[in-house]
Amino acid sequence: MKKILLFSIIALLAACSGVKKTSEALNTGNYVSAMNRAIKNLAENKTKKGNQTYIVLLEDAFAKNTQREQAEISFLQNDGNPANLETIYNKYLQLKEIQQRIRPLLPLTLYEEGRDARFSFVNYDAKILNTKDDLSEHLYNNALGLLSSARTKADYRAAYDDLNYLQEINPGYKATVAKMDEAYNKGLEFVRVDIANQTEQIIPERLENELLDFNAFGIDNFWLQYHTNPLSNVKYDYAMNLDFMEINVSPERVNETQIIKERQIKDGWEYLLDRNGNVVKDSLGNKIKVDKMRTVTCKFFQFTQSKSAQIGAKVRFTDLRNGQEINAYPLSSQFVFEHIFANFQGDKRALEDDLLVYLNAREVPFPSNEQMVYDAGEDLKTRLKGIVSKYQFN
Repeated sequence: MKKILLFSIIALLAACSGVKKTSEALNTGNYVSAMNRAIKNLAENKTKKGNQTYIVLLEDAFAKNTQREQAEISFLQNDGNPANLETIYNKYLQLKEIQQRIRPLLPLTLYEEGRDARFSFVNYDAKILNTKDDLSEHLYNNALGLLSSARTKADYRAAYDDLNYLQEINPGYKATVAKMDEAYNKGLEFVRVDIANQTEQIIPERLENELLDFNAFGIDNFWLQYHTNPLSNVKYDYAMNLDFMEINVSPERVNETQIIKERQIKDGWEYLLDRNGNVVKDSLGNKIKVDKMRTVTCKFFQFTQSKSAQIGAKVRFTDLRNGQEINAYPLSSQFVFEHIFANFQGDKRALEDDLLVYLNAREVPFPSNEQMVYDAGEDLKTRLKGIVSKYQFN
């Protein structure tokens, strides 16, 4: 009984909190938020007695929102500025959308007043279509104006944005798609990518190909294209140069370490003797046995094969329109090859388990210099990807 009462109190408090927040939204002029809260609660159970307040709040918020939005639309229309058409269009859409969300809930009955809630619905379809036609013409003409008078790529991008929005609200309007392609192609910025090797080492072809695979870099820039194979008919805006400054590969080394290990091990058993040399017995008269221990020794020879490669590089960004270097970032990476194997002389029972594993290993061929440089380049690729994927030219 106590649990039921507790749940009832919690539910009542939650309901009161919801009504309070809806009422606050209404009183502060946030009519859309008030309607959203009311519609959500009424959609769950419109006949619930505790939801009667939401009907009153929805009725009030709808009337006030409609009045305010229509007044703002009239003001914007009287202003006569075509730049207001998008705002007017969206206001009509919002007014229609709210009506469509309320209609499925009707009728909403107010029991104490003995009436249904009143909503003055308006058919906005003609106004939406007329405004869309005017807005489409405005967007199209504005984009054409930008395309014809553009001085910078930013102008072409602004034209594209207008056309893209026009295609969303009015697909296939006049030559929108063709003009979008024109605006996009003229608004693009192109980056020429070059790799320079200033070292005496050969850069593995596989590493160079992967460094130039910009499709794998996850670049999220709609208006930027990197070209690793520059085209003769493209005027490049920027250059990205990856300069290999140094590539060092160490000699192949095998270092030997010798360790002598001793350990006490069991070597059978013997009877426990007292000080007089007599066999000790337990309380039942049985002779007591003890482990017989002896010391074993082993010489452990550990061999460590090692080889390392280091790469030092720099990535530079240059504005080709004025020849000025914009930014430069140092890059470095390293790869270390290490392999351990071992053999022994003596009793290997003296060795710990962590040493025994090396006895199963054998000497292996060292990686080639080319493979070492490629492996060192793995980290370089990650660092370069991090720079390129986040870099902003403007």
